[in-house]
Amino acid sequence: MGNLQCARPIHPGEVLKDEIGFRHISQKELSKRMGLSYNILNDILNGRRPLTTNTAMLFEAALDVPADSLMRIQLKYNMSLASQDKTLAKRMAEIRKLTASLL
Repeated sequence: MGNLQCARPIHPGEVLKDEIGFRHISQKELSKRMGLSYNILNDILNGRRPLTTNTAMLFEAALDVPADSLMRIQLKYNMSLASQDKTLAKRMAEIRKLTASLL
């Protein structure tokens, strides 16, 4: 089974930013509703901070966007970034080489 990858990983903040734009909710208003600092909310929406399980659940409560869907987007984003990490790829290749004889 092949892996399809976007040219650019999508951070869940992009999806959320589009959603609040569509609903005409300001970031300041949303941060108040959610009980998050404006800076934290803005960092998430601009992809500078990862979405956590707790913040995903807060977004679900505020916007009715399923937290598990948001977390899947975050996981795909994390995996995409990790797959581009050359140091990690080298370590994985070494591990595969060392463990090949064990399989």
